[in-house]
Amino acid sequence: MQLEKTLQTLCSLPAVSGFEEQAARTVCALLEPYCDSVTVDRNGNVMGYRSCGRENAKTILLDAHLDQIGFVVTEVLEDGFLRFAPVGGVDPRMLLAGEVTILAEQPLYGVIACLPPHLLKAGEQDKAVPVNRMLIDTGLTDAKSRIRVGTPIVFGQQPVALAGGQYCSKCLDDRAGVAAILLALDRLQQENSGLHCNIAVLFSAQEEVTGLGAQTGAFAVQPEYAIAVDVTHGKTPDGPSDGVFELGSGAAIGVGPNLHRGLTQQLIRTAKAYDIAHSLEVMEGNTGTNAWTMQIVAHGIATALLSIPEKYMHTPVEVVQLSDVEAVADLMAAFLRTFDGEVRG
Repeated sequence: MQLEKTLQTLCSLPAVSGFEEQAARTVCALLEPYCDSVTVDRNGNVMGYRSCGRENAKTILLDAHLDQIGFVVTEVLEDGFLRFAPVGGVDPRMLLAGEVTILAEQPLYGVIACLPPHLLKAGEQDKAVPVNRMLIDTGLTDAKSRIRVGTPIVFGQQPVALAGGQYCSKCLDDRAGVAAILLALDRLQQENSGLHCNIAVLFSAQEEVTGLGAQTGAFAVQPEYAIAVDVTHGKTPDGPSDGVFELGSGAAIGVGPNLHRGLTQQLIRTAKAYDIAHSLEVMEGNTGTNAWTMQIVAHGIATALLSIPEKYMHTPVEVVQLSDVEAVADLMAAFLRTFDGEVRG
């Protein structure tokens, strides 16, 4: 598996929360070579299963969310202008003059309109425009016949490789996590490693708005263990120094009351044993990830969290280091290679 090519494919798929079905079909095809069965459920979750062939074997679930932040059309105006609302955590400060794709029957190009600085009144330059006052300009004279209220919209930027092994794209939160799971499964397949536990895979829907996908998907599987894979904040010169991680520092292993101590410690021991780059991310409460949702499903699931450092989260230009995605994949593969379904504290 070529990681950069897989990321390009994944990040090109539109999957605004609640509108994941189109992307799910493509992701199914990427997952099928590694699983005995792959399905898409009624909520848009992609679910795969690989049996180890052992009687009474326990199951570990690998989760990364498939959905992305975006927008939805709320009104179609004259002269090709649209009003819209955010879906998920969108920062209005970085929207003006942005490029978007309107996911009508045929995808359409649009730009988020903005006044040039010459026309702004005194004091307006430093004020953020609320989303409900923004417009998307499509330039279409027949917009009302081609675009319906409720149509999803995604950022228009395309993936691009940066210098130093970094990768920039929209929705790396959490397509980088999806890629890490696919890469881990590819590692196991290339090694032809025998497994001692069953592996379930969940590429979940609606993490950015409700957590519905992780909750219903985990309930359908009801595994003994789960590992959520997501992104965490990467360090930048203009950002905080605490609670952020250098790109290139490897997998961030979550540590906190939301996360199962024994499973977490076993992942840490695996990283050390195989010399996999990693750091510890202390999370004193809600992790803001599917780990928070999955741990209380059914009778409770022992859950751990692996994160990929990412700059500029929830923007059109999210950035990760490819080696960090590989570190998370290597850690999962090394863990699954020897995990017998028993956690030792």
